[in-house]
Amino acid sequence: MAAQEVASQPSDTLTTLKTESETLKTKLEEERAKLHDVELHQVAEKIEALGQFVMKTRRTLKGHGNKVLCMDWCKDKRRIVSSSQDGKVIVWDAFTTNKEHAVTMPCTWVMACAYAPSGCAVACGGLDNKCSVYPLSLDKNENLAAKKKSVAMHTNYLSACCFTNSDMQILTSSGDGTCALWDVESGQMLQSFHGHAADVLCLDLAPSETGNTFVSGGCDKKACVWDMRTGQCIQSFETHESDINSVRYYPSGDAFASGSDDATCRLYDLRADREVAIYSKESIIFGTSSVDFSLSGRLLFGGYNDYTINVWDVLKGTRVSILFGHENRVSTLRVSPDGTAFCSGSWDHTLRIWA
Repeated sequence: MAAQEVASQPSDTLTTLKTESETLKTKLEEERAKLHDVELHQVAEKIEALGQFVMKTRRTLKGHGNKVLCMDWCKDKRRIVSSSQDGKVIVWDAFTTNKEHAVTMPCTWVMACAYAPSGCAVACGGLDNKCSVYPLSLDKNENLAAKKKSVAMHTNYLSACCFTNSDMQILTSSGDGTCALWDVESGQMLQSFHGHAADVLCLDLAPSETGNTFVSGGCDKKACVWDMRTGQCIQSFETHESDINSVRYYPSGDAFASGSDDATCRLYDLRADREVAIYSKESIIFGTSSVDFSLSGRLLFGGYNDYTINVWDVLKGTRVSILFGHENRVSTLRVSPDGTAFCSGSWDHTLRIWA
């Protein structure tokens, strides 16, 4: 009898469950707020302000025929892989600006690319819904496309990919609302991560060698921290007012930053389980497409849709510099592994190395 009653009112039970989850959420927020005693910039008041520093474009990498969408540094601190809307994936020597390898993908809009930890392969993908791995060799004339290996398959576009701490596993995020961990050799899915309510746009792996977590952000304005072993979302943060375009772990692994279409960057502390800083200014009205930390973690670089790169003091929450140079929106930005420079890619078809 009770079952019939429940069956006859599925919409009612849904509404009650929805309201229950909302009240629980509010209670959680209240509990979180009780622990919120002091702001990061208040704690940092006694710390010396950063002095003037000059950062300039030291190299400009030209060769893409369309918008640069993604880039990644090799662990050798010298090589860069970049992908663009024209379907090209190019491996550069950042010192000499020479192109070492180029691959034309079967699709345009190659939205994700990553360098393998060993430096012997690159992964990329985009509107083909796949993540493909290309082994690199010293022979410049070799046909890379012939050695291509399709590793991951999603049901929508590939938005980001990154190798775990070995060449053998790759993490991907997709417009189908999921992230997944794949075995490169067999192409088998090892773990899938469900929890976003819309397209997942970005991911970043925790920096420690033993870390089994990664963070993802998406169109549901949510940033989720995942356990790679269980596939569970262990923490989630919903304070942005629009899509999260980029997430990046703090070098210590205890916090992460996110950049969003709401024109702010935010810092979330994993141990405090909350947002601890917002990096924004009245005058900044364009979204952030990409964020990354300096090696020390004191600076946060943000690439914006108004063609600029803003440099923030992470502790004080103030902007310490603004970099001009790109002639269209900055789409991707990564600090080099040794922290001496950073590279930005833009819709103006170029990449710039700043130091």
